[in-house]
Amino acid sequence: MTAQATVDARLLPCAVAAWAATLVGLYSGWRISALVTAAAVLGALVVALFATGSAVPCVRMRRGHSHTRNGVMRGVLAVLVVTAGFGGAVAIRMWFVEHHPLATAPAGTWVTAVVEPTDDPRVVRGSPFGGEPQVRIPVAIRHVTLGGESMTVGGRAVVFAPAHGWRHLLPGQRVTLRGRVSENVASGGTDPGTSVAVLRADGPPRATEAPSALAEWAGGVREDLAEVSARALGPSAAGLFPGLIVGDTSRLPDDVREDFRVSGLTHLTAVSGANVSILLGAVLLLVRFVGIGPRTGAFLAGVALVLFVVVVRPSPSVVRAAAMGAVALLALVVGRQRQALPALCAAIGILLLVWPELAVDVGFALSATATAGLVLVAPVWVALLQARGWPRAVAEVCAVSCAAYVVTAPILAAATGTVSVVAVVANVLVTPVLAPLTVLGSVVALCASAVPGVAEFLARGAAPMLWWLTTVADRAASLPSAELSLPDGIPGAAVIGGSALIGCVLLRHRRIRVVAGIALVSTLMVWVPVRLFAPGWPSNGWAFAACDVGQGDAVVLAVGDGRAVVVDAGPESAPVDRCLRRLHIDSVPVVIISHLHADHMGGVRGVLQGRRVGEVIVGPGAVSRDTVGDLADAAGEFGVRIRETTTGEVLRVGTVTIRILGPPAERSAESENDLSLVMVAETTVGRILLPGDAEAPALDALVRSGADLRADVLKVPHHGSRTTPEAFVAAVRPRVAVISAGRDNTFGHPHPEIVEALNSVGSRILRTDLHGDVAVVRAGSGALAVVSDSRGTIGP
Repeated sequence: MTAQATVDARLLPCAVAAWAATLVGLYSGWRISALVTAAAVLGALVVALFATGSAVPCVRMRRGHSHTRNGVMRGVLAVLVVTAGFGGAVAIRMWFVEHHPLATAPAGTWVTAVVEPTDDPRVVRGSPFGGEPQVRIPVAIRHVTLGGESMTVGGRAVVFAPAHGWRHLLPGQRVTLRGRVSENVASGGTDPGTSVAVLRADGPPRATEAPSALAEWAGGVREDLAEVSARALGPSAAGLFPGLIVGDTSRLPDDVREDFRVSGLTHLTAVSGANVSILLGAVLLLVRFVGIGPRTGAFLAGVALVLFVVVVRPSPSVVRAAAMGAVALLALVVGRQRQALPALCAAIGILLLVWPELAVDVGFALSATATAGLVLVAPVWVALLQARGWPRAVAEVCAVSCAAYVVTAPILAAATGTVSVVAVVANVLVTPVLAPLTVLGSVVALCASAVPGVAEFLARGAAPMLWWLTTVADRAASLPSAELSLPDGIPGAAVIGGSALIGCVLLRHRRIRVVAGIALVSTLMVWVPVRLFAPGWPSNGWAFAACDVGQGDAVVLAVGDGRAVVVDAGPESAPVDRCLRRLHIDSVPVVIISHLHADHMGGVRGVLQGRRVGEVIVGPGAVSRDTVGDLADAAGEFGVRIRETTTGEVLRVGTVTIRILGPPAERSAESENDLSLVMVAETTVGRILLPGDAEAPALDALVRSGADLRADVLKVPHHGSRTTPEAFVAAVRPRVAVISAGRDNTFGHPHPEIVEALNSVGSRILRTDLHGDVAVVRAGSGALAVVSDSRGTIGP
């Protein structure tokens, strides 16, 4: 019997129909969903009449044809009934959402609400202009006081609140908050779903009840595992270990997190089906060993499954895997055949009925799709590889990794606009350590609270396996072109999905496989030497690089011998750290922060961690301002001194000389932007002007001062905002203008007027939102060449 013959796919169309009906309701609202439900009900009635023969004349058919027709009719009828049921359910949910008191309240309305977190608070990127860190918390609403009226209501919401007082709340812990209804739900970062509002708390909770004993126990398990890991392992491994075992990535270093993302290994830190399978398998083997019957064993496994979900938190992948495991346990109890696909389809239906918002959750889609790929595709590929002489173990590892990659790549492309080229190889390389690491980690988690000494000893045994995981992720992520950029949304999914489908179809033919193999080998023979042995981006002789850090600034000036001056660090640690690693910078004599906004200093830890850093320099009077706190904390954490510079100071570092042109010492600015340091650097590619986020008042004053502003390269002020006067652009007249802006940013940067002004003086414009990391090098002819990390040399 083949792998295909053992798959029962009868529930698959119903699961797809349930998902589609739920998506329609979440995106279109209750009215459209009600219409879909009515259409499905009408269609079901027509099919039912047709199937019973009351709507058409009786026609004699051969027995086989009649049986086939009846089977098709039953399948169509089932799909229509499921569509009607799920469409009606989501229509009722969306009607409730749209008519909820918080959903109809005007933006900015003050509200007092009693809520219960449904997940751990997550730290989110703060304001680009500084301020206290914020957390995002999904909550269940229990009671609201709105406009003087007190009411007991249900529903779900998202709360954004200061980290202080909120960061350590546990799921299910009832709290009272005072805050405002957000102006725009979409601006709060929520997807289409059943949340009735986004609330922004004005401070710590007004009242906090003690968590339940179960929630406190689960929180203690997670905290004890993290503490044991911190004592027994190095920083990277200590942050990774709890993520692999209980999904706690709060201590995972940014550079490791980014390596796992680029190398396609992020799924390892999202506890899912593998962990559930190991748990249920271990419990069932144990109860069978001690002679307990299957029904009692299934009950005990179910209890263990519930406790596991409580500890790791009900993330989409966990609840999908847990529901699938519960269905399988039920099948065991009632004696039905246990097959993965029916269990998966049943799990999807149950979860979408209880939590419709999972239909738009990328993690849930990836988890469900990957599982379907492993059930439907992987066994077929394993059989094909074995038929060609592959050992079974090797065939299974390769087929599973390839199948999961192929079916999830379109979703990742649609969600992120990127696709990892190294994911399959990276997953194959780490597969041998995953099972023993998961088993050992589960034992460590169990022992962490009761016998921490034993847990710490066992955790040290996981160190070699964790080293292997981080090494594979680091090496894979550092390879040239490890990640490709694509259009996000439907176009990106269509490109990847179409390519995969065409490839699978074509490779079914032997001659095409031979031709494709020859083409692949030829390409690799050219590509590998060029990409791995030739100088990588941005090639030798670079002097200036602007890192793509999103909506922020991070500039690197090469000073020779693997050293560089870094001006600003972007909003987060991972992007600037990745850029510096690609530039092979291991020593930074000087870090200069142009001004104290988070989009310029928030990622400074990414510069400081793992490198030799001399000092951090800030503008005049910056040390005394309140907003320097996070920067000072980061510098102190790594033992790096922080000092103020003055206008007129000259810094000589290696081959680079930097002169501080502004701000004028005697001038008081109305905004932090106009306190930006304005610097000119003399480098091997000419003069480079770095004006931070200085706006019109400061730039006009600089022009009037008579300072020599001419430059070969200009880092355009304030991400290309319209606050840059044309007189300043005319005074600089740069040959190359670099604009650091985030892709699809909400500020409209860069502004068309500034782009036009730069074009009018003949500047070649480079944008990090379009070109990624960019660099300026001296070409062989002596002219300047602009180099993009993803598109090669753009031009002189």
